[in-house]
Amino acid sequence: MPHVWLVTGSGGGLGRAIAEAALEAGHQVVATARDPRQVDDLRTRYGERVLTPPLDVTDEAQGRAAVESAVDTFGRLDVLINNAGYGDLRPFEQVPSDEFRRLVETSLFGVVHMTRAALPVMRRQRRGHIIQISSLGGRTAWPGNAAYHAAKWAVGGFTESVALEVAAFGVVVTALEPGAMRTRWGARANARHEPVLPDYEASVGATVRQLAGYWGNEPGDPARVARLILRLAAADRLPPHILLGSDALRLAREAERARSADADRWSAISASIDIDAGQSILPLPTA
Repeated sequence: MPHVWLVTGSGGGLGRAIAEAALEAGHQVVATARDPRQVDDLRTRYGERVLTPPLDVTDEAQGRAAVESAVDTFGRLDVLINNAGYGDLRPFEQVPSDEFRRLVETSLFGVVHMTRAALPVMRRQRRGHIIQISSLGGRTAWPGNAAYHAAKWAVGGFTESVALEVAAFGVVVTALEPGAMRTRWGARANARHEPVLPDYEASVGATVRQLAGYWGNEPGDPARVARLILRLAAADRLPPHILLGSDALRLAREAERARSADADRWSAISASIDIDAGQSILPLPTA
């Protein structure tokens, strides 16, 4: 049976791959983009099975309108893919506040707005899937991507909490956390602004230089991710977080081991603030 999908950020990259995979599988798709001309060809190829409304996910009213168009045209909404987002590789100190806010508005509040718009429909249906395209960057962190990490870590916590709230209604909410994929994400995130301040060359500068030779050689395949999402959207249960890619698995596990080791090393200090912990002053662990 064909399902009704809504995919944000369908103009290119992974979002485009997901929209095309769903259409090829026979589903009906609301393929959104800031500039709908980026998805005009989908209407030519797939006709009445696709809608291409303009959508800036930071505009809550536009998000509601996109969901309403799905329901008005196709009768329901089965799958929401929150894919829109971007990165910005430079030192936090060099990111103007308005640009930091703009990234978080897109990559976090866009997810919040679209989830809020879709949930009443799915709750009434007693069925639906909301799949957030998060990132390995929601499990780890590297220098020079503070706004992106702030947004993606928040998406993970938001997803986990909402998933617990709506599971009883048959609504599945999960965050996919891919590693590097061969899309234009890296080229856009690495678009240079002003030079990195000299004090940040050893941290952010080194990261940017290391990644410069990586773009175009990423191990993740967007087409494979899109095909996997078709299967995930048919599953009755999913965990709140799913890592995608061997690089994501390796780096997330390394980060989790490091956090666990820190928790063990600092465990006595952590417990020392309890009311019944006694009066002794414990030495801080050495680094």
